[in-house]
Amino acid sequence: MTRPLSRRTLLAGAAALPLATVFTRPVRAAEFEYKLATGQDPTHPVNLRAQEALTRIREASNGRLDIKLFPANQLGSDTDLLSQVRNGSVEFFNLSTSILSTFVPAAALPNTGFAFKDYDEVWKAMDGGLGTYVREQIAKTPIQAVSKIWDNGFRQITSSTKEIRTPEDLKGFKIRVPPSPMLTSLFKAFEAGAAPLNFNELYSALQTRIFEGEENPLAIIATTRLYEVQKTCSLTGHVWDGYWMLGNKRAVQRLPEDLRTLVSRELDRAADDERADIVRLNDSLVRDLGAKGITFLAVDRQKFRDALGRTTFYKDWKNKYGDAAWEHLEAVAGKLA
Repeated sequence: MTRPLSRRTLLAGAAALPLATVFTRPVRAAEFEYKLATGQDPTHPVNLRAQEALTRIREASNGRLDIKLFPANQLGSDTDLLSQVRNGSVEFFNLSTSILSTFVPAAALPNTGFAFKDYDEVWKAMDGGLGTYVREQIAKTPIQAVSKIWDNGFRQITSSTKEIRTPEDLKGFKIRVPPSPMLTSLFKAFEAGAAPLNFNELYSALQTRIFEGEENPLAIIATTRLYEVQKTCSLTGHVWDGYWMLGNKRAVQRLPEDLRTLVSRELDRAADDERADIVRLNDSLVRDLGAKGITFLAVDRQKFRDALGRTTFYKDWKNKYGDAAWEHLEAVAGKLA
């Protein structure tokens, strides 16, 4: 059984994730040398657990498959990397559902505003019918999902100016969102001044007040030090976001069946470990970030969902996705439109 990672290990040790894998015993030269790119900081659970999985894959395959990890957008921005995994210059890539939706629109279904109230509902949907539906849509492209979905977390709103306590407080609020039509439309439904920006440009945009605020899971806010340029964090949990571990189809199919099975097995195991890491982090990060100067604001999430329901947001997205797709979402989230 994998030992849980401590918070110190998760957040304090960039040195804990070398850019080249270190092995404890010699293995033969690799038949397949692949790359796995991520956008997260080296200390984020995604990278710590992915590195563990890649080490297990190399050792279990006796060195036949060697996958090197490139964290923190070393090989390009998220949108750049999506193009690279599509054309095969990068074989594996983890990408949030919100960004993936720019290529596979159905990927944003679980990002529907205020759809899930807790993790029980998230995993019921994503390990069930909704997750299966999204995987099938991804598989219609040159890429495929190679494991169960990983956890990015529930997204919260931070601000350097006014406090966001009610839906009305979002009106005119200059907020950065990922390049995601779903998240852009969510905040525009609240009449916020929402605009997309790649994540690797976010810190400086907040620092220079191009944006008043942003929205991200707590683990991202912590590992990328966004608390240095924001004052408050409203616990809206407005969207749950996950990471799909994606593979270029041709690259995956080049692997013999035993290696494909090994990759999926170890990445599934890592996904379970990473999900547990995020839950533990969420339980502690309110306290930790508070000590770093962030003021946390509790909000009535139902008021936000009700306000959203009075707009055309849910109806518009149901019309875009179609009844069949929307039914997978409402099977867990309940009636939305």
